[in-house]
Amino acid sequence: MKLNRSLTTLTAVAALMCLMALPISAQELKHGYQNYEVTITNLTGGQIMSPPIVYSHRSRFQLFTPGEAAIPELASVAEDADSADLLALLDAEPLVADFAIGGDVVMPGQSMTLQLQVPWGYRTVSTLGMLVTTNDAFFAASAWVPLSGTSKYALAWDAGSEANTQDCDHIPGPPCENPGMRVEDGAEGFIYIHTGIQARGSLDPAMHDWRNPVARVQIKRALN
Repeated sequence: MKLNRSLTTLTAVAALMCLMALPISAQELKHGYQNYEVTITNLTGGQIMSPPIVYSHRSRFQLFTPGEAAIPELASVAEDADSADLLALLDAEPLVADFAIGGDVVMPGQSMTLQLQVPWGYRTVSTLGMLVTTNDAFFAASAWVPLSGTSKYALAWDAGSEANTQDCDHIPGPPCENPGMRVEDGAEGFIYIHTGIQARGSLDPAMHDWRNPVARVQIKRALN
């Protein structure tokens, strides 16, 4: 019993020491949140990623469930990188604390860093965006964030809301540049791991295909 109490005390002290080692601003203490930097790195060789969306939320809030249909707000991002409705949803959702969106696309091999507030009770951080030279592919990752931060790899998902014609007439990103053109006939109707660019349609797999994971997400405490 004494040993168990000693171990408990040591664990509490160690946790307190870790907390004290991390600088917390007066504003963070007052409002009960920490500022984090979320860095998304595009790991593909030939897919541009739409401006990434990041958000902090309670763990029970899930934007999508594999094997189920995509909500319209997510489908809009996956099909045309149209984030307006999804941002409105996140803004109105009480289980979401904060969100941010990148100001530009993320090119292959490049990174983008966004600032995000993570309150004490909203320590799950998620990110997503479209692979723009596809019909309806999106990357996504979620992670519970300890005080010191964490990292996660993002997979490519098929929203299942549009047929994978791989025809430039239906693809918003380069070299096609045809947003808002979709084919529902043949859509799978559920979210699943994307199978990549196949040898059909207008797209060259050697240029635009990928293998999972497609992005690295690094989350760390902001210095300011």
